[in-house]
Amino acid sequence: MAVVIKYVVEKNGVERMTFTSKKDADAYDKMLDIAESMEQVLEKIDVALSEQQVETLALEIAKNKELFMQALKGTKAISEKKEKKTTASKSENVTDIKQA
Repeated sequence: MAVVIKYVVEKNGVERMTFTSKKDADAYDKMLDIAESMEQVLEKIDVALSEQQVETLALEIAKNKELFMQALKGTKAISEKKEKKTTASKSENVTDIKQA
């Protein structure tokens, strides 16, 4: 019998993702925290967005925070080399948990 350690990221009582690495689970949890903060900011902006659009936009901003941080600082965009590295470094040990 094998023993497998799994790290489950849970937000508001809902399991979001399962990881085999604590580091990856912590990174995903932090990204969700950033997305939640961005949702609060976006809700205060006077732009007509549905609740779903706000949630989706906040999550995408959190996923691409480095790009947004550079844009807000007024610096040049991240080079293609870094973007390819980020894309290539996505973890293989992630399992989606479907929401019921």
